[in-house]
Amino acid sequence: MKVAIVGATGLVGGEILKVLAERNFPVTEIIPVASERSIGKKINFKGVDYSVVSYETAIAMKPNVAIFSAGGGTSLEVAPKFAAAGITVVDNSSAWRMDPTKKLVVPEINAYTLTKEDKIIANPNCSTIQMVVILNPLHKKYKIKRVVVSTYQSVTGTGKAAVDQLFDERAGKENIARVYPHKIDLNVLPHIDVFLDNGYTKEEMKMILETKKIMMDDSIQVTATTVRIPTIGGHSEAVNIEFEHDFDLAEVRNILENEEGVIVQDDPKNFLYPMPITAHGKDEVFVGRIRRDESQKNTLNLWIVADNLRKGAATNAIQIAEYLAKNQLI
Repeated sequence: MKVAIVGATGLVGGEILKVLAERNFPVTEIIPVASERSIGKKINFKGVDYSVVSYETAIAMKPNVAIFSAGGGTSLEVAPKFAAAGITVVDNSSAWRMDPTKKLVVPEINAYTLTKEDKIIANPNCSTIQMVVILNPLHKKYKIKRVVVSTYQSVTGTGKAAVDQLFDERAGKENIARVYPHKIDLNVLPHIDVFLDNGYTKEEMKMILETKKIMMDDSIQVTATTVRIPTIGGHSEAVNIEFEHDFDLAEVRNILENEEGVIVQDDPKNFLYPMPITAHGKDEVFVGRIRRDESQKNTLNLWIVADNLRKGAATNAIQIAEYLAKNQLI
């Protein structure tokens, strides 16, 4: 199984390599791919050094699957070239997510829809992934009418330059490179991605539209406010869910405790609840603060945390590849 990593030198690319090794994905050869300035650099995988190559070289090497984490522009330009060569692409960018001809996949929810003909598969937005993993089993039981979500998102979601900005500010450095329009250390920015004409940010609209597509139900109403905070461990979300049918809190906990890839941390009396610092480096989605919304019937409040570089990006992409391999679709 030859695996190409497009964007291998970036934050998510590095995490993809780490997760591939940890999960013992059946790799026979890694093909690291990056921009022209990185060609020839060495990437180590399981003790073996691999040289970074160009897109053209990678395609000629005929990998079985190419996992992309190189930005939307690169994906739009290069992913179709891999697909045309018969290589299955799992793409981490937003380029293909809302394309009606492409599947948007969270394996626990809709991997079963994949076929050999799906040559470009979209990996959802990180904040959407962790939310729908929790929403889906509850939707099956109680039918969701409306979701109100406020996010608290790590600077790692913006990339290495954002992490550098945070720590440079914390160190008191002057004339630093900035990727945010304001200081991020000791601050909160209600601004992720660009603002759109409707007053929402692109990140907020991703959560709204992607949720409906992944869960295959346009009747679910979603509204979102996405916020950047000075953490690096993962993304957190306060989620309010209105159902058509009433629920029992013990049953909700039982459903979530039995859901693949979910860990319930819900013992507030002993200060146990999900946090980025404890989710960091883990593949699961953590959920806690499970409680009834006493202001409205059939409504639930949850707190959801996951490592955005893992389940929010690298792990989800690799789980897609694992499904493809297991079912002989690549």
